[in-house]
Amino acid sequence: MIYENDPYLLPFKEAVKTRKKLILAARDAFTGSKNGKGGKKLSDVMNNHLYYGLHREPGGDWVFREWAPNANRVYLICEGNNWKRTSAYELKPVGGGTWELKLPGMFLHHGELYKLFIEWPGGGGERLPAYCTRAVQDPESKVFCAQVWDPAPYQWNNGRPGKVANPLIYECHIGMSSEEEKVSTFDEFRLNVLPHIASLGYNTIQIMALQEHPYYGSFGYQVSNFYALSSRFGTPEEFKALVDAAHGLGIAVIMDIVHSHSVDNEAEGLSLFDGREDIYFYKGPQGHHPAWGSRCFDYGKNETKYFLLSNCKFWMEEYMLDGFRFDGVTSMLYWDHGLGKDFGGYEPYFDKGVDDNAVTYLALANILTHEIAPGAITIAEDVSGMAGLAAPIEEGGVGFDYRMAMGIADHWIKWIKEKSDEQWSPGEIWYELTNKRADEKTISYAECHDQALVGDKTIIFRLIDKEMYFSMNKGSQSLEVERGVALHKMIRLVTLTTCGGGYLTFMGNEFGHPEWIDFPREGNAWSYKHARRLWSLSRPDYLRYKYLLDFDGAMIKLVRESGLLEETPELLRADEQKNVLIYRRGDYIFAYNFNPSGSFSDYGFPAPGGTWDVVLSSDEERFDGFGRIVPGESHDCIAEKSPDAHPGAECTLKLYLPSRCAMVLKKN
Repeated sequence: MIYENDPYLLPFKEAVKTRKKLILAARDAFTGSKNGKGGKKLSDVMNNHLYYGLHREPGGDWVFREWAPNANRVYLICEGNNWKRTSAYELKPVGGGTWELKLPGMFLHHGELYKLFIEWPGGGGERLPAYCTRAVQDPESKVFCAQVWDPAPYQWNNGRPGKVANPLIYECHIGMSSEEEKVSTFDEFRLNVLPHIASLGYNTIQIMALQEHPYYGSFGYQVSNFYALSSRFGTPEEFKALVDAAHGLGIAVIMDIVHSHSVDNEAEGLSLFDGREDIYFYKGPQGHHPAWGSRCFDYGKNETKYFLLSNCKFWMEEYMLDGFRFDGVTSMLYWDHGLGKDFGGYEPYFDKGVDDNAVTYLALANILTHEIAPGAITIAEDVSGMAGLAAPIEEGGVGFDYRMAMGIADHWIKWIKEKSDEQWSPGEIWYELTNKRADEKTISYAECHDQALVGDKTIIFRLIDKEMYFSMNKGSQSLEVERGVALHKMIRLVTLTTCGGGYLTFMGNEFGHPEWIDFPREGNAWSYKHARRLWSLSRPDYLRYKYLLDFDGAMIKLVRESGLLEETPELLRADEQKNVLIYRRGDYIFAYNFNPSGSFSDYGFPAPGGTWDVVLSSDEERFDGFGRIVPGESHDCIAEKSPDAHPGAECTLKLYLPSRCAMVLKKN
């Protein structure tokens, strides 16, 4: 159990046991098993998506079902009946709040638009079906409708790539992946961006904004239709082709899934679906998110758990996905959504402020996902640091494979904004980049999409600022640019090679994409200028972006080919006076000189014996460096103890450490 190796958890031993019991009891209640035996698997019983919604029956006729327990009458209105409520299209109650309609095959056609009209005590209104798998928006009226989608089945060419030991994640947004000022498509991403990702060596792509959302500028985090792939990027078949192509390249595909809340919209979403406030959500104020203006799911209701767990299964099976990054987990875990909360100790992880319903739901989602694909990846976006979130359920955890190491990006911003280069502490950098629970794996990142949003700045823009507009060509002489380029490479390398299992970058940041992300909105005259990626900047050899890109590919290749992330990083030297950080991971040594002006000859530090060869340097000319380190140069570890050598040190390795430079050495 997780408290056996963490003395700070011992006071919460019973709470950990209780959490595990609640999770397993919920699983057994759904599967009809006892202690996980004698029943079905969770993935066998979560099939709401196969029952509800619109389906073809074996003979070719249609059947439609919806759960609306507060409804008096329910009609299917569509293009075929001129959007009228008629008896031929009226659903009939079949028990338990479920309504059903059967129609001859000729009554609905592929591509036809439809909705529901639900009448309830005291009112009624048009609604999109809760389980609709396709919703489209009229370009002029901006109104969303469900759409009959009945093409020939997609023929998959490639299976899932299998378990990814160390996810190297390329976070991306389909719509803003084109250089043109428009909403890009699945096909364009598959043809133009996927080869770029593969060439860099990333083994996982994490795709944002796949679930349908009315407002494009929400980055996909205000979901209305949980089963519908966003039609603004293309068709389901085009997305399947993208996933298929990624799998063919050995790249896993995970989606940014939003189960933390639902858009407040009634016309498109689930809010007041059948006139009831709490059909899927908590009653009263608890059902409304005070910061996001959205609806909060009631994870204690079985109907909600069936809806959301079936949703996980739908995305995994329909689109052959390889897992999920669960958004807004902190908001789910705590009744107060973690807003303004100080998580300075362990008490908030187990007190009455925790929504045990949400904890149980997340654990069930992890069980289900790994039953469908044992090699699946599940990642929790949590800022609270809840103990056990990414630990196995059997050990008292919640079952995520990884948690986002969200504090790392915050610290890079803090160091860049608040401290001069001379004040950067190697010891603090080492601590913050490696600080994690021993029983959990993490995904490290220097910056994701959050740091690039309008009102914020990317790392490269913080480092270089307005000089990016004038001095990013190779011939320019700019101290700001030289500093920014050097630190951009160093920050990424140290974040990647100290990670607790996996690494992430956001689309375009690998080459230092300039400026910020700003989706079309009224405040910018609905412009797409900043909702795209300027790929062409990374191609010419006279611009520095190309060399940042080349370095990114080189460091990812090193990690992929070496398997060094399987090893535990070990600190060799954190020199606060000289701003030097050195550590070992397996057969590799990483040496960083963050000093802005000081270069050090014959810098000695304790290291394992043998010969060490330089295999990568941020100062190589091919990466826009100054060529002060000789690639392939060998260094022998000599039998000379460093003054501060720890007992296990075999000898001393001496290196030339140029200022603002990182190098990687491999044991020969």
